[in-house]
Amino acid sequence: MTASLSDPGALRELLQRHGLRMSKALGQNFLINPSVCPRMAEACGAEGCAGVLEVGPGVGVLTRELSLAARKVVSVELDHRLLPILEETLSGHDNVEIVQGDILRLDLHRLIEEKFGGGPICVCANLPYYITSPVIMALLEGSLPLKAVTVMVQREAAQRLCAPPGVRECGAVSVSVHYRSRPQVLFGVGRGSFMPPPKVDSSVIRFDILEEPPVKVRDEGVFFRVARSAFAQRRKTAANSLAGALRLPKALIEGRLHEAGLPQNVRAEQLTLEQFGALADALTDDMLGGEGNE
Repeated sequence: MTASLSDPGALRELLQRHGLRMSKALGQNFLINPSVCPRMAEACGAEGCAGVLEVGPGVGVLTRELSLAARKVVSVELDHRLLPILEETLSGHDNVEIVQGDILRLDLHRLIEEKFGGGPICVCANLPYYITSPVIMALLEGSLPLKAVTVMVQREAAQRLCAPPGVRECGAVSVSVHYRSRPQVLFGVGRGSFMPPPKVDSSVIRFDILEEPPVKVRDEGVFFRVARSAFAQRRKTAANSLAGALRLPKALIEGRLHEAGLPQNVRAEQLTLEQFGALADALTDDMLGGEGNE
């Protein structure tokens, strides 16, 4: 396959020849801006990693660029219909391996061990909008050997993901992002860069993984669960949201808020990373069933 995959005509011909129609359900919008993928591949930090894990290669536009920058690229593709297309478009790129599967169901620790010798690795992906948060949370909360995560996401999602805890735009995934990494927005990508064009613009963001989290917590699993639960019902106070999501008495939650030095009417978006850590530590015994089960 020698034709440019960024050429709309060549892309249409490729898809038609393989009898493929783009799936709205899978969020398939193919990049046709030739400048985006080289910038992403250059920015992802591949030279300092054992390899790059890509999520959703599509027809292989970004994959090609990553193969030039990385020792090895493993691309996870959910849509089995794209496998013969990728076999064609990635012909000659011998350091690329395609794994057919759902990134949210794969054992990523095992995958990284088998494909990259345990890492550390970088992640680079043009993420479908509908799985942005679940994928990022799976990557950042999984204690994986990562050096950096570079992804293209909806512009509004990029702003939320990079928003620090304690501001209104923050959400549960923002807490995970700032616990695990130093996030930054790299550059914007207009909707006209895709075929078919989505209704929103995009941004490329990178999370540089921290060697140590900025706060120490008793149990990371509890910390992440408390953050998710606190944001489960954003219109309610953190106490009400936590009580419902964790199925714990509201009076107990209010007591733990007091232990953490927090007001009982505080809302999740008002909590800093340090305050989330203090609240999670206060709730750890309740959530793990007592000190004997820690």
